[in-house]
Amino acid sequence: RWVGRVLTKLSFLCLEGIVIENRYDESSAHLMIKVNGRFDVYCHRVFRNAFVSTPQAKTYTVDLSNVSYLDSSALGMLLLLKKHADVRGAKVLLSHCSAVVSQVLEMANFNRLFTMSE
Repeated sequence: RWVGRVLTKLSFLCLEGIVIENRYDESSAHLMIKVNGRFDVYCHRVFRNAFVSTPQAKTYTVDLSNVSYLDSSALGMLLLLKKHADVRGAKVLLSHCSAVVSQVLEMANFNRLFTMSE
């Protein structure tokens, strides 16, 4: 039921068909960022703009279900989001992590920094 809720959905094209979608629910102050395809250096500006454009968010969820690849720059972007959220007292959740994505995040000890779900 969406009565009384303001929901904003935006999609941004990074490079070579990589899409980052963000959806902000004003009533719950929740921002969902969904990364599709490769999560790498070519997404930096778009990913950063997705969360910087909604500083009023109290919770951030990064949906990684469609991520086919991530590199060290993706880890850096997640750390930038965490820093942005921490300054505002907000929470960050990494959701729908595939086995491969989870393995990379755990090798970098991100499971200690973020709440992660499969």
